[in-house]
Amino acid sequence: MITLVQGDITKMKVDAIVNAANSSLLGGGGVDGAIHRAGGPAILEECRQIRARQGGCETGEAVITTGGALPAKKVIHTVGPVWNGGQKGEPELLANCYRNSLQLAVDNGIKTIAFPNISTGIYHFPKPDAASIAIQEVQRFLANDNNLTEVLFVCFDDENYSLYKERL
Repeated sequence: MITLVQGDITKMKVDAIVNAANSSLLGGGGVDGAIHRAGGPAILEECRQIRARQGGCETGEAVITTGGALPAKKVIHTVGPVWNGGQKGEPELLANCYRNSLQLAVDNGIKTIAFPNISTGIYHFPKPDAASIAIQEVQRFLANDNNLTEVLFVCFDDENYSLYKERL
């Protein structure tokens, strides 16, 4: 049900990959930029349509677009919290990213989904805490929902991979 992979999320052959997006939905650095580059202009076009409809995406929320040129059919964009010491609701906001992404996947008939390490790059969420929250939220969701057949955690770097392996 839960699989740990070290590699590039843009290469995953799953129904949906999750993008650690920013609230503008217009692409950025890190995994967000990599997904937009690999997926091509179709993803950005759908993100622009979402922005026109609802004005972006709030922290902890999630939206879905095509996967464009990616092996994944869909991209679920979620906006993780920027770490400000942990006293501004960051853990709960990060948990919401996972919960809302998983619910959006189920609502859209997705069976297999891959997550990056949300908020652990330029948003500086402490990697050990982020790994614990991610695993806990996915396990909790899967305990109450059997629509998803596989959830992958795709770690780009050695540190996150080790932290997830330890916790799983």
